[in-house]
Amino acid sequence: MMKKNKSIKTFNVHGSHNTQAWEFSNHLVPPQTASTTFRLRSLKRGADGFQLFANPNSLEKHLKNNDPIWIYDRLEEPSSKMLEEQLAKMENGETAISFSSGMGAISASLLAFLKSGDHLISHQTLYGCSYSLITSWLPRFGITHDLINMNGITAKDLKNKKLKILYFESVANPSLEIIDIKKISQLVKAENRNRNDENKIKIIVDNTFATPWGMRPLDHGADLVIQSLTKNIAGFGTEMGGAVITYKKFLSSLLLIRKDIGAIMHPHSAWNIMVYGIPSQVLRFEAQQKNSIKVAEYLEKHPKVENVSYPGLKSFPQYKLAKTLLQSPDGEFAPGQMLTFTLKGNNKITEKFINHIAQNSYSITLAVSLGLIKTLIEVPGLMTHAAVPKEKQEQSGIPAKLIRMSIGIEDPADIISDLEDAFKKI
Repeated sequence: MMKKNKSIKTFNVHGSHNTQAWEFSNHLVPPQTASTTFRLRSLKRGADGFQLFANPNSLEKHLKNNDPIWIYDRLEEPSSKMLEEQLAKMENGETAISFSSGMGAISASLLAFLKSGDHLISHQTLYGCSYSLITSWLPRFGITHDLINMNGITAKDLKNKKLKILYFESVANPSLEIIDIKKISQLVKAENRNRNDENKIKIIVDNTFATPWGMRPLDHGADLVIQSLTKNIAGFGTEMGGAVITYKKFLSSLLLIRKDIGAIMHPHSAWNIMVYGIPSQVLRFEAQQKNSIKVAEYLEKHPKVENVSYPGLKSFPQYKLAKTLLQSPDGEFAPGQMLTFTLKGNNKITEKFINHIAQNSYSITLAVSLGLIKTLIEVPGLMTHAAVPKEKQEQSGIPAKLIRMSIGIEDPADIISDLEDAFKKI
């Protein structure tokens, strides 16, 4: 209550410090954090809180006590913390750390565990911005890299003592190549027996395409898993975010790097993803997947289509591996909502086809991103993967004519109808 000797002007600034209107346990839907800074009950508590984020050893001790000291939302805040608890459970991890974007999560996971002189091996096919981070930015810090076919990696490739991280996407963007994480983790486990804790190789997997419903890389030997929450987990194209899901032993390094690079998720985004995105994620994914199978089968039979790639088709080159790795927590095959295809003819044919969809389609939108309730279409070589040099796109599984589709929850007959109208124009 306002003290009697305080003016209404001051009360208008501070309000009541204690109110019965805010009682968390009575909320069916969790309240959204609105503060960027938090009230501290004593100088000692404030000092203790800052000391936690001053060095890893103090933070590790604090994390074991599980008693958060809210100070400033770039360090930690309640809405993101609640979201992180759900994300960790979804990926079968021990903990999760949220970020302002998927690239924020990727950058932090690499910078937290690499230093000058270290080496990284990545799959040759990556999301364009991930490719740019590894090939353009990390070298400025003295971090070297190799881009290889990760499915062809051998024990010999892991012998370089400077090698600290293997980085790849569980389902490669945009080629849809599936990386055999079980085989890779076995090779890394054997190599790590000869290394001390500081120099062990870590496996970092971007699981955005597969989603936690379609694969959980930690179960197969990954050390850290990344999700671009902007995509399937948020699902509606209204929020941006990223997350790293991992084990508690890596948490302090990730919290410290997030503090210092400042890629914190906004509480508004965390709240919306937690309240709307996650509860509907499985329903959306299953609906998108059913539509994807129908669209892929339609494209495979079309006389103007040169090639279709979708893990749910028996013609998919890695169909057997897909059925092994792409599984829901219920053990059902989960090939996902992403597919690619190429058209017969030259690049002009592709351009005419895409332009017709952009200008005339109702259920298909020419736009980047993926995993949304709306069906999206794009040409990666010209759009999302433009950072990959033209001369390297082909060997990275990104032919110039490649068309990528993220299938939504519309009536599949309408998606197919819009595709058919575009086919009639080429």
